Amino acid sequence: MREGTVNEAAKMLREWDDVLVLSHRSPDGDTLGSAAALVDALLSMGKRAMFRCADPIPEKFFYLFRELRLDAFVPAHIVTVDVADKALLGSLEPLGEQAELAIDHHFGSHRPFAACRWVEEAAACCMMVTRLIEAMGVEITPRIADALYTGIATDTGCFKYPSVTPETHRIAAMLLERGAHASKINTALFDTKTRTQIRLESAVYRGMEFYFDGKCAVVSLPGSLIAETGATESDLDGVSALARQVEGVVCGVTLRERGAGEYKVSLRTAEPVDAVPIARTFGGGGHRFAAGCTLHGTLEEVKARLLAACGEALGAR
Repeated sequence: MREGTVNEAAKMLREWDDVLVLSHRSPDGDTLGSAAALVDALLSMGKRAMFRCADPIPEKFFYLFRELRLDAFVPAHIVTVDVADKALLGSLEPLGEQAELAIDHHFGSHRPFAACRWVEEAAACCMMVTRLIEAMGVEITPRIADALYTGIATDTGCFKYPSVTPETHRIAAMLLERGAHASKINTALFDTKTRTQIRLESAVYRGMEFYFDGKCAVVSLPGSLIAETGATESDLDGVSALARQVEGVVCGVTLRERGAGEYKVSLRTAEPVDAVPIARTFGGGGHRFAAGCTLHGTLEEVKARLLAACGEALGAR
């Protein structure tokens, strides 16, 4: 494994053909936006490129791939985007072991797995992919701009998170100049909810639990609740932010049952709590105020382990 730069990554991609781009499982707007933009850029260069993800694309992100013609072929090269650990590829993890290039913005928690990795600290992987596409000498079309803007907007909470820098806004402004439909994207992603989402969030608020004098809030999403509400991946997106939004909460925990005895844990924190050490305790990672991991056991067992870690982070006795 070796460390790469944006120019090295651009050189590799200019020379390669038949490229497969992989996103992480439970895909969000950043991994999907990064993949769609990069695939689009490669196609515009006359190369063959395709995309794969272990989980279905949430309906609200269908537009990212709708106009891309993706042919099936045996890939000669594999690239991952926004993947901090090959385990996050889910059922496609064996392909991650063959990856030649990993592009990721989880600088503090990336676990090397590709032959070459280009990893930087950035508010969104799409910020890095924007620079990469420019270094590849590819024109950023309105369609590519939409994909890149989607990733930046979703991974920054529509520019609300502490990770946002002046550079984040400069890149977003440039994407608007290149034709990104920011208003339409923001409305669809942040200001529109399905009725199923409303039912699910109502249940979440009713069942939210508070610990450590209200500084920690826990949301549980058992499989039965997901089935009862009929929630899809699109409906579940954004639920992890609800616990942290409550006044006084600095550590929000969301436990989503993915299978029998398996829980996807999402951590959303605020000063002075760093989410990364908590996630790392259980083999996960992420960013300072947004991290995650996977735990196994009963709901009560998983909750108890997380509360112990959160309590330690909060200095609770």
